[in-house]
This record gives sequence, C-alpha cells and structure tokens, in this order.
Amino acid sequence: MEQYLTLEEIKTRCMELSERYVIEEDKFYDLVEHYTMTDLPIDQKLLASYKGLLELINGEINSMEKLMDVKPSCQMGCAFCCYFPIIINELEAKLMKASIEEMPLERQEEIDHHIRNYYKKYKRVLLQLKNIEKEDDSFKFEYRKNNLPCVMLNTETNQCLAYEIRPLPCRTYVNYANPTVCQDKLMPEEPVSFEFLYEQYMGALNEFLQSLYEEGDSGFVKYPDDMYREKYLFEWLIK
Repeated sequence: MEQYLTLEEIKTRCMELSERYVIEEDKFYDLVEHYTMTDLPIDQKLLASYKGLLELINGEINSMEKLMDVKPSCQMGCAFCCYFPIIINELEAKLMKASIEEMPLERQEEIDHHIRNYYKKYKRVLLQLKNIEKEDDSFKFEYRKNNLPCVMLNTETNQCLAYEIRPLPCRTYVNYANPTVCQDKLMPEEPVSFEFLYEQYMGALNEFLQSLYEEGDSGFVKYPDDMYREKYLFEWLIK
C-alpha cells in the first residue's frame, strides 16, 4: 500500500524548504533577455517568453520537490483543484488566447465549442460568482461551494483543454497527501501552493514588456494597463 504524507509531515518539509531553498531568479530574467535579443517578431517574442517562463516554473517546483523528497499524489483524471477560482490579469489572458490561436485548427475549434457550451450551461452561476467580493478572505470558499468546473476543464475526461499553457495557480497547487483529501473536503489543508513563484514569473514578464514599451512596440499587449486588470479566467475566455 502506498504511503502518503500526513499534514504535519508536509508542514515540516515545507518549513525546511523555506530555510534551505533559494529560487534561481536569474533564470527567469536571462530567458526574457534572450528573447529580447532575437530577431523574432514582437508577438512571437512574447509568446516564446511566456511559454519559456511557465516551463521554468515547472523546473523550480521539480527542484523543490527533490529537496523535500516528495512526489505529487495528483493523478491523471484527478481534477478537484479545477473547481477553485482562477484569477489572472489581462496580460496572461492575452498570452493564453494567443497561444491557443497557434494550436491546430481542430483543437482551436474544440476549445471554442467547449467554451460556448460552458457559458450556456453555467451562465446563471457565472453571473453570481462575478459579484463575489474577491478581497474577502472567504471568497474562495463561497466560490468553491458552487462546484463550478474551470472553463478549460473537460468534465467528461477530467482533463484540461489547454494543459501546457494553464495559468500559474493551476500548476503551483500540488497535493502530496492522500488524494482522498481533495475528494472529501471543499478546502483541504494538505495541498501545497508554490504560488510565491509568481513574483519571479511576473517580474520577468514585466521587465521584458517594459523594455519593449520603451522601444515603442509591446505587440498585442497594452502595457502597463494589462498588468493591472484582473478577472476570473472564465471572464477573459468567454466571448
């Protein structure tokens, strides 16, 4: 029988991690600097930087997991975390949309069809959730009680329709305890959030966009405005 970590064991390893691990910030800034120097069109530079930074986030999490000696208990088809609110800024939304537009036409059509059906099915709930005060500490619980799947979740397969470009909150929320905790609790304590990596991720994107802005062309991004407008993911994607 597989042995899973207890909540106390997870807390202990996270505490040890905070004392021993140093994020390799230079990697993030070196990556965007590399694309700054390329001859790619501006929009391609933006997308390449965005996707590269997401991969660096994955790499940092893998390094931290090795140091903590842990392995995720999340399994293919497990999608309980896909029912939490995902809030991103307009910059990230534009980068996601542009990345989807690069996908094969058949996949784009699948995503478009899914989003349209999603809105029809959940329209009433979506309108209610938009009015929840996001600054309130209890808003995640209020959102979670509605059992609303993420706009990008295929609920028949429990798979993300845009997994490789999923936002930071999705890729930084990991369970190392028994996976049943996610099934049994609306707001389980056991999963770990590495969302503090957002500082390096967004810091590098901001530095890159600032350099583009100073040169007079930030592509399809309206800088700095797009950095500061935040909404639920479903609000950005629903047409």
